[in-house]
Amino acid sequence: MTAVRPPARFGHLGIHGDKVVSFGEKVQADEGWINGGFFVLEPEVIEMIDNDWDLFETGALPKLAMDNQLMAFKHEYFWKPMDTLREKNELEKLSLDEIPPWLDFSHF
Repeated sequence: MTAVRPPARFGHLGIHGDKVVSFGEKVQADEGWINGGFFVLEPEVIEMIDNDWDLFETGALPKLAMDNQLMAFKHEYFWKPMDTLREKNELEKLSLDEIPPWLDFSHF
């Protein structure tokens, strides 16, 4: 399973009692790890899916984790969801860059 950090969507607000003491942008590293949606699986995993309506995230994945058969690759570079029209439009805009961020290997 590819583990990624979700994009920070909102800023951080520090409050002490009722007094605002700080504010700023939340950094992506403040978030925990989430399922990035990319997997490398053994063919036998297909046998753990009961039917067409069995959700992978609530069926096979928890079974694999309970059997100590699920490992995470912590991907710390570019990742962005495409769950909304806004995110799709942002990714399409990024695809027009000379080197889109998902093809920028300068950090390796």
